[in-house]
Amino acid sequence: MVSWHSVPLHVSYQVIGWIAFACWSFSFYPQAILNFRRKSVVGLNFDYAVINFMKQSCYLVYNASLYLSSVVQKQYREKYGHNEMIPVAVNDVAFSFHAVIINAVILFQITIYERGSQKVSKITLGIIVVVCLTAIICFFIALPKHHWLWLASAFNVVQVCLTIIKYIPQAVMNYLRKSTEGWSVGFTLLDFSGGIANYAQMAIQSIDQGSWKNSYGNIGKLLISLVTVFFDIIFLCQHYLLYPAKKNRSNSSAEPENAKSSDIESSLNA
Repeated sequence: MVSWHSVPLHVSYQVIGWIAFACWSFSFYPQAILNFRRKSVVGLNFDYAVINFMKQSCYLVYNASLYLSSVVQKQYREKYGHNEMIPVAVNDVAFSFHAVIINAVILFQITIYERGSQKVSKITLGIIVVVCLTAIICFFIALPKHHWLWLASAFNVVQVCLTIIKYIPQAVMNYLRKSTEGWSVGFTLLDFSGGIANYAQMAIQSIDQGSWKNSYGNIGKLLISLVTVFFDIIFLCQHYLLYPAKKNRSNSSAEPENAKSSDIESSLNA
């Protein structure tokens, strides 16, 4: 195992890694709790929920393979150098495992709570089919020569693509509804914090080792941090600037009052 050069940086790496784990792990709970309290999933985009589950599953395959498999680790060092550290930490594996479980719970909530007219789109169903076929094809390509690092990296690329795709339906849905009701801003704040901490953890490892190979050695972790921060900024702007909750409530409360006044006017005219 490659050792750390600086104890303070090693400690910082561990601490920030678990901060990222806490932020990203707890970010799923506000939405799950909101669904439970409302007994409704109206406002939560089903395409986002399904794609996010697929994304986290692919990310778990990559993290677990690179952290737990000595064969994959050997292939990684043969490719990037024997003096390079494995860019996946235990907090990455813990997060991925937890994310798959909690997202499965959210999918279960979708099946039992009020859904309104919402449903999973055909585009998302098509994406699921493509991802499954891609995984099968990549497995059989890697199998003859045991290119397991390449296979794990393929899952990493897929999860990055799904990360980009998963946020778009919710952002578009908020725009069309001109509201973020049903979408938990607590998720966004924690998700944003986790993205920042995740990137900071990679930067600390690079500084200690004097090499940025861990960044493009685990380009997926770097990209999901940047993509997450980008879309969370969009969600925060939608929630606090474009479609604030007070404005939504005031508009909804104004409608009954307008209805009352129109009824009074009609009765007077009669």
